[in-house]
This record gives sequence, C-alpha cells and structure tokens, in this order.
Amino acid sequence: MPRSIPWWLGGISMSLLFYFTFSVWGADRPIGASTGMSYIANMIFGLDPENYEYAAIVEQSGAWEGVMLVGAFFGGLFMSVFVTKTFHISFIPTLWKERKNKSIKSRMIWSFIAGFLLVFGARLAGGCNAGHILSGGSQLAVSGMIFAVVALGTGMITGRFFYKRKGE
Repeated sequence: MPRSIPWWLGGISMSLLFYFTFSVWGADRPIGASTGMSYIANMIFGLDPENYEYAAIVEQSGAWEGVMLVGAFFGGLFMSVFVTKTFHISFIPTLWKERKNKSIKSRMIWSFIAGFLLVFGARLAGGCNAGHILSGGSQLAVSGMIFAVVALGTGMITGRFFYKRKGE
C-alpha cells in the first residue's frame, strides 16, 4: 500500500466529499469545524440553548460539525494505522525540536495558545478556515478565495518568523 495518494486522486476524493456534503443526500450544508468546538463546549459546560443565545445559534450546525470532527479524527487514524502504516505518537515534531526546544510542556502551552486564538478568531469571524477556504473555495466564492490568500500568506509569514533558525 502506498504511503501517500496521487494529487489527482486526492482532488477527486475532495470533490466527491464536497458534492456529498452539499447534497441533500449528505449533510446539505457546507464543511466547517470551529462551530463544532463551540457546540462541544456547550455540552461540556451544560449550556442550555433556551437560556443562552449563542448556544442556540451553534446548536444545529455545531452538532453536525462535532460529528464531522469525530469522523475526521477516526478517519485519519484509520488511514494512518491501516492504509499508510505511518502512525506514531509524537509530542514534539522534528521542526519544533530543531528550531524551538525539546520541552513537551513548552510545546503543549504554545499549541494551546495557538489553538485557542485560532478558534476564538474563527468564532469572532463567524466561521473558520475550513468553512471559508474549503467550502467557500469549492463554491468559487470570492470571499473564500480572498480569505485563502490572506490566511495562507499570513500563515507562511508567521511560520517563517516563528520557526526562524537561531542566528538568522
């Protein structure tokens, strides 16, 4: 079994996934992820949609996105373990070890801060990068394409500064 799939097969698979997701046979809605986090937080903290306005807003789409996130996790785990056979647990990626440090605590703190800022920003914007880039881009929405250019460009610039080699 190959350790990766050809780009064209990945593109066709993504197209079929989007078609199914947008269709009435599928979820009949765009792909997104950050609303699922809000939905899960509402469940954890027991926020009743009848008493909390935001909980009511994320109730329907968040439930679907929560299911999608769980499916993405198990789908990725399945592919890694059984298809590509590349599964391994790593608390510190190689690039982090080379450019930052070997502290698991440091890695976890930075990951939490970055993840929190990402989800917080996505909620402020009313949608996440998955929703804007993947769903918007697949519908040829100009706003999705502009967001993709800005988000990916900003990510490249931030990554360049954050992972800068010592002495550069």
